Amino acid sequence: MESLFDGVPGVISTTSGYIGGNLDNPTYEQVSAGGTGHVETVQVLFDPTIISYSKLLQLFWVNIDPTTPNRQFCDIGSQYRSAIFYRTPQQQKLAEASKLILEKTKPFPENIVTEISPATIFFPAEQYHQDYHLKNPIRYQFYRQGCGRDRRLNVLWENYDTSQLINGLHP
Repeated sequence: MESLFDGVPGVISTTSGYIGGNLDNPTYEQVSAGGTGHVETVQVLFDPTIISYSKLLQLFWVNIDPTTPNRQFCDIGSQYRSAIFYRTPQQQKLAEASKLILEKTKPFPENIVTEISPATIFFPAEQYHQDYHLKNPIRYQFYRQGCGRDRRLNVLWENYDTSQLINGLHP
């Protein structure tokens, strides 16, 4: 997900890390093994005068599989569950509204299992884990293709007009 938000106008920075668990300063090895309660996530800092939170939500939704619990493509376990962690009541309202729009417009037959929760302490991942897509572009593309990410995203979202999300949040 870090690669998705990098380069988007208004996105100041992206940081890979972990959130929502019960261990202080977890390592990648601890989180990826499961059992810490953390989710592997990306913290996105943005300038709301350039890009709205609603637009970030739109980008998020169409780049995940919101229908499969405790999994994203070939990554399996609760640490890979899809989740939105909000920091403000307004972010909560918009995240919940975007999920409701998807549930109403039903772009796919499966239920949406993405959780929406208050942000807890965010722990940045180790330096070698930051910007993985830039540091290891061949491995990243092989992983992405090997996991069937783009194929699955196409199946889920190919007939969905993503403007429904933005228009529904800002009529």
